[in-house]
Amino acid sequence: MKNLWEDAKASECKTDLDMRVYTSNLLGQSDELVLHGGGNTSVKSMVDGEEILYVKGSGWDLVSIKAEGFAPVKMATLLEMAKMKDLSDTDMVSGQKAAMIDATAPNPSVEAILHALIPFKVVDHTHADAVVTLSNSKQGKEIIEKLYPNFLIVPYVMPGFILAQKIYEMTEHDFDWDACEGIILHNHGIFTFDDDAKKSYDKMIKAVSKAEDFLEKNAEVVLDDVKPIEFDIDDLKIDKFMHVNQTPLALHYASQNNLRQAVTRGVLTPEHIIRTKRVPLVVEDWDVEDALRHYRVAYETYFNAYKTDEIMLDPNPKYAVIKNFGVVTFGKTQKEAEVINDVVEHTMMAVLRADKLGGYQSISIADSFDMEYWELEQAKLQKTL
Repeated sequence: MKNLWEDAKASECKTDLDMRVYTSNLLGQSDELVLHGGGNTSVKSMVDGEEILYVKGSGWDLVSIKAEGFAPVKMATLLEMAKMKDLSDTDMVSGQKAAMIDATAPNPSVEAILHALIPFKVVDHTHADAVVTLSNSKQGKEIIEKLYPNFLIVPYVMPGFILAQKIYEMTEHDFDWDACEGIILHNHGIFTFDDDAKKSYDKMIKAVSKAEDFLEKNAEVVLDDVKPIEFDIDDLKIDKFMHVNQTPLALHYASQNNLRQAVTRGVLTPEHIIRTKRVPLVVEDWDVEDALRHYRVAYETYFNAYKTDEIMLDPNPKYAVIKNFGVVTFGKTQKEAEVINDVVEHTMMAVLRADKLGGYQSISIADSFDMEYWELEQAKLQKTL
């Protein structure tokens, strides 16, 4: 992975927040690190004698974030939250918002408490493809432990308060943060940190490059030369806009044996499920209407199996894998269809590489449901009804 740091541009940064913006933008320039709102960054700073965490605000992308995109939250409040035994994510968001020193700033990232817990000035968090590919392989635990002996390695738990609470428990007693080179969250992503912004960024690039090198040596994917069949995409009247992907990667992915089993094994990282749902529509026998009917029934069955008091989302697919034709994504706007395609592009390569390491394995169906029906997303839906 290329290190994009430039001394000349870094020298233009006059404040800690300026530097935080600069290195956040560097991380955001690499699609292999973050996609469309993914990842988060922070910097701790003293304001009027009080320690404040400036953390990426909700709705901002790292590639384009500016100073006003960071939410300033009182560290003392965040650290008190970390000690709580129970806290809903809705209450966490409300508490974080109340602890901001600028009420006009965006809502803090749901990972703000975790950023506060890490006792370094600068914290970087990405969903690096290479790292998540390793952890989403059946041998991922062993591979990551070998590659990253000095990292804190955390089994998958839900993002937000549950994750912060887990790491608080893992580091509460006699944990040597100075010897810790970073944190890897299985099926989720990676954290690096330092008191110097450049060093934290360099650590991220170095750690991700290590995973990329391993994949290059042990999980090479050779794409088959597949000529696409003819298919009338107008039959897929799911949303107003569509994006058709017939790149060599998409054609290879859509031509696999046991296609349904191969492409319905879950998301690459949990946040993707809100964009893509857990699995795509699979079209193998050209009866699109029948395939759609079965997809909707299967989605309703999935919802009914795990629901408590949630409101069911749209049961239609967000994308389709069509045998020997390619991948089609759907959106209410063309941009939405293209964003979903970007996510699926990265997922396809990760799945193929993980299969070279013994098999691809995402989070469980129950965990997928918890993420798709996260209370924060449900709260947004409630407001629209």
